[in-house]
Amino acid sequence: MNERKKHILFISYDGMTDPLGQSQVIPYLEGLTRQGYRFTILSCDKPEKYTAHRTDVERMLQNLPIAWVSLPYHKNPPVLSSVYDYYMLRKKAIALHASDPFDMVHTRPGVPQLIALHLKKKLGIRYLNDIRGFWADERVDGGMWDLKNPLYKAVYTFFRKKEDECVRVADYNTCLTFRGKEEILKWKTVPQPVKVDVVPCSVDLDLFDPAHLDKEYLGRFKKETGITDQDFIISYLGSIGGWYLTTEMLLFCSLLWQRKPETKFLFISNNRHEEITEAAKRFNIPEDRIMVKFAGRKQVPALLSLSSYSLFFIKPCYSKLSSSPTKHGEIMAMGIPVIANSGVGDVKEIVERYKGGFVLDGFTEVEMQAVIDRILDPATTFDRAGIRNGAFDFYSLDKTVGTYTSVYKKILG
Repeated sequence: MNERKKHILFISYDGMTDPLGQSQVIPYLEGLTRQGYRFTILSCDKPEKYTAHRTDVERMLQNLPIAWVSLPYHKNPPVLSSVYDYYMLRKKAIALHASDPFDMVHTRPGVPQLIALHLKKKLGIRYLNDIRGFWADERVDGGMWDLKNPLYKAVYTFFRKKEDECVRVADYNTCLTFRGKEEILKWKTVPQPVKVDVVPCSVDLDLFDPAHLDKEYLGRFKKETGITDQDFIISYLGSIGGWYLTTEMLLFCSLLWQRKPETKFLFISNNRHEEITEAAKRFNIPEDRIMVKFAGRKQVPALLSLSSYSLFFIKPCYSKLSSSPTKHGEIMAMGIPVIANSGVGDVKEIVERYKGGFVLDGFTEVEMQAVIDRILDPATTFDRAGIRNGAFDFYSLDKTVGTYTSVYKKILG
């Protein structure tokens, strides 16, 4: 007689129709289904994203023991809309449990944690608290919650207390970085030592593979832009604004351009293109040196492959101790050295371990010029195959699934 598969409720306030759902959540869960688990995903999806990408998600889940239940995400009015979403998600989770009981609830931070607390305390469902970031502090550091506003101050205080309660109540915890784990083990607001394992973000190493590029797309782009394989190109991948330090990155680009005028800068981003071009003008970078490109996920590796280096500066703040930038793993998977900053999760340690680029400890011109000296030194070389091997070692999906499986067994037996 076949043993009943353990049934896990995975709750995310990020939609499965968002890129994060399709690149970070579903691949993990698919891997865990091969370890004998079945899932129900409960997510909040933005209505326009749900309409555009519902069939993509359904196609990904086809033939997998993963059910998906989506509720609409509400943005306005601030705070009250999230309260409404919480009650709708909680109501749906209780109804789903009544019809097909869950053995465990696995949540990402924020609103889903509140639902998990309710399910754990009221219904006794075992609970994995997946700390994918210091959620409340991220909203303060990212400028979304202004603590001078009494409403946001109250919301922040509420969620910080709930984050501590989740750590205390959960059967087990995971976090993204070793720096984050070190910080959690210092918290005086929870019993120590906290039961916590590190599960970094993972990367699609088949998609981000320099040996398997979309050559047709790449050829068209090179023809449109006049780029050649001999060009020296600094790329940036991802969103603009918030924690991503556009001004500091463009200052670096300007200093590099002044010393190596043939350098070209390729920004692969799906938002705020005008912010990049305006910043480039402020730093007197010629217009023909800057390229800003929108790209679908499957086109990104081809564009990244043009990079001599890839640049990303992220605000080094308290909440970023727990951050594992997916872009870093994707860039490493392409064998490209990075120019990054310290104070963001384990980035500095990873770059140093795998000899994968340069890390600045600050954003002064002196520190930037020191890195530029090394970039322009003819003796500077990087082992691109070694950098890619580092991505396999640190960011592979198999390794992530293996760690989650170990944690699931600790909770469920």
